[in-house]
Amino acid sequence: MSALWIAHVDVTNPDAYGEYAKRATTAIAAHGGVFLARAGRYVQLEGRDRARNVVARFPSLEAAQECYYSAEYQEALGFAKNAAERDLVIVEEVE
Repeated sequence: MSALWIAHVDVTNPDAYGEYAKRATTAIAAHGGVFLARAGRYVQLEGRDRARNVVARFPSLEAAQECYYSAEYQEALGFAKNAAERDLVIVEEVE
């Protein structure tokens, strides 16, 4: 069953976060991830508002987790650590 990687982000250092995004894109694609939404228009209806919202679909929850813990993604994540406040969740899709 496919899974969605959903991130809500406030970028505090655009240059460093840009490097993260470039490297993360490669890592996500390498694990079968495809972006469905990436920092486009949105309407916040409830909860904490974050300026950047990203959704990627992976072939499975396991593939998304493998991506997150991969050396390639962890290297990319190093650029985001002090460049953004983020919430990230992986949710399995319904059939």
